[in-house]
Amino acid sequence: MQLLGGLSGKTFLSQFWQKKPLLIRNAISNFKGVVQAPELFALSSRDDIESRLVCRRRGGWHMQQGPFSRTQIARLPKSGWTLLVQGLNLELPEADALLRRFRFLPYARLDDVMVSYAVAGGGVGPHFDSYDVFLLQGAGRRRWSIGRPRKPELDPKAPLKILRNFRPEKEWLLEPGDMLYLPPGWAHDGVALEPCFTYSIGFRAPSLQETAREFLDFLQERLAFEGLYADRGMKPQRHAAQIPEKMVRQAAATAGRIRWRKLDVAHFLGEYLSTPKPQVVFARPGNPKSPAKFAALCRARGVRLDLRTGMLFRDRDFFVNGERFASPGHLRSRLARLADERNLPAGTRLSRQLLRLLHPWYLAGWLRIGHPHG
Repeated sequence: MQLLGGLSGKTFLSQFWQKKPLLIRNAISNFKGVVQAPELFALSSRDDIESRLVCRRRGGWHMQQGPFSRTQIARLPKSGWTLLVQGLNLELPEADALLRRFRFLPYARLDDVMVSYAVAGGGVGPHFDSYDVFLLQGAGRRRWSIGRPRKPELDPKAPLKILRNFRPEKEWLLEPGDMLYLPPGWAHDGVALEPCFTYSIGFRAPSLQETAREFLDFLQERLAFEGLYADRGMKPQRHAAQIPEKMVRQAAATAGRIRWRKLDVAHFLGEYLSTPKPQVVFARPGNPKSPAKFAALCRARGVRLDLRTGMLFRDRDFFVNGERFASPGHLRSRLARLADERNLPAGTRLSRQLLRLLHPWYLAGWLRIGHPHG
């Protein structure tokens, strides 16, 4: 596919994914980006969108968290700063469509699209990420240097994790439509030669510690042990502050009774990975349609998932925004298509039972009527 420089998804995954970088020239032909500077500045002024401003002044790094006012943006110098806005795919259908170009990788791994707008000399310094990333160049040009850090040392004075001993091994100038893939751990430094946009397609890589902690929280809601601690026949204790051995043994025996199945882990992952980020808020329809009107409109115009909705599935279990339900067998193919394609276009055969299932999602703001572009 053109996105991968003529490589198939299979070849890319076997030869490059989490192994070595790849520079792809003209990954997207005539790519002009999905956002312009004024629109990006407006997004950075919202308190429900994560944004950061990184500046380099007098050899030092400075970072400020958004939201940012128009006055703050207007007072910025002509060079040496970068504005970063997270979750662009949650706001713009075009950014969501960009993210879905990477569907040769599972949605469970896709995270978000972050956009970086930098003026000449702008960047965030040499750093490395703990996750895979595709860096797609929008309007303007940026020079990238990359290298594998041997013994990374961070700048203790910088507000970001900036490498102090970065030694580049390769350097490229990226123009609109060019893309650079970097596996986890590869250090990189991008410097804008002129006002430019870079779109970072990032991937979820929860730490093993985070996964274990969240799974234990998941189990906690499902544990049901009856009975209370009992110590009939207890003898006087020499040290009142000493924890009794019997209490330790009984607690250990109780903990040893905790069991889970592979299915429990699958249910946990589905709920966990489809849960929206904390700042996400769904907008309910202002003039909600009745079930009958909703059904008629869906058949005529189609139906699509809201940009913020996460939907995954495994076998007959479907997970939508952190909630699980088992699909009847005859609905599975339609629901799987909705999860994969993020929409069911006009003319799709929609059964009454499916529409009854989708109507509450629509009322909750998880689902929209019609095609995202009209």
